[in-house]
Amino acid sequence: MISIKRSCILLICAIFVATGCASTGGDVFGDTGITTRVKSAMFSEPELKVMAIHVSTEDRVVTLSGTVKTRAERAKAIQVARNVEGVKTVKNELTVEK
Repeated sequence: MISIKRSCILLICAIFVATGCASTGGDVFGDTGITTRVKSAMFSEPELKVMAIHVSTEDRVVTLSGTVKTRAERAKAIQVARNVEGVKTVKNELTVEK
C-alpha cells in the first residue's frame, strides 16, 4: 500500500517537473492553459451553450467563434473570457442565431 502511494506521488512530481521544463516564458501554462481556463469558466456559466463556442488562444489573445442564441449570451461569453487570468484581449467572432 505504501509503495503504491509513493509511486503515485513520484509520478505526480515527475509530471509537474516535466510541465515546468516544457514551459516558455513566465507562464507555466501559456496559451493552452488560458484556453483551458476560459473553457472551464464558460462551462461554469449555466446560460452559456458551451458546445457551440470554440475557444482558441494565441499570444494571450483569446478568439471566440461559433454561434450563440442571443446577444446576451455573446456578451456573457466575452465577459467571462476577459475575466480569466492571463487573457490580454478577446477577439469576438461569435454569431447570433436568427
